[in-house]
Amino acid sequence: MIKYLVMDVDGTLTDGKIYMSSSGELCKAFNIKDGCGIHDILIPAGISPVIITGRKSEIVLNRCKELGITEIYQGVSNKIEKLKEVTEDLSTVAYIGDDINDLSCIVSVKKAGGVVGCPADAAKKIKNIADFIAESNGGDGAVRDFIEWMVYELI
Repeated sequence: MIKYLVMDVDGTLTDGKIYMSSSGELCKAFNIKDGCGIHDILIPAGISPVIITGRKSEIVLNRCKELGITEIYQGVSNKIEKLKEVTEDLSTVAYIGDDINDLSCIVSVKKAGGVVGCPADAAKKIKNIADFIAESNGGDGAVRDFIEWMVYELI
């Protein structure tokens, strides 16, 4: 039974582009369909959303607050270590990520019997492992695709 949806941010919840000014990160674009899927489908289904991302961003905190995501881990260089702090039972995890910095979590979750998804434009190595490849790219509804598949077809 899936208890957690663990999500990467850049390239998964966003298109992976980082807009920077001389004072740092300026903006990120999030898809409203992903947000609706998290807030209106995932959480009511009893699955806890979790963010584990390598970058730190006030923008991510603001978006998480809007969506009701309370487990947010930013600036994480060792994602699998952080994931195991969230839960030792990786069979209860669904994980969606797009690139090689997600690989340790993806391999571990898959090996434990959890579920792995990725955006359509994920790295080839990730796509080769994933149980579900979204029709949408990162930041363009990929998380929503994965949530609908999990909640309406898998569970």
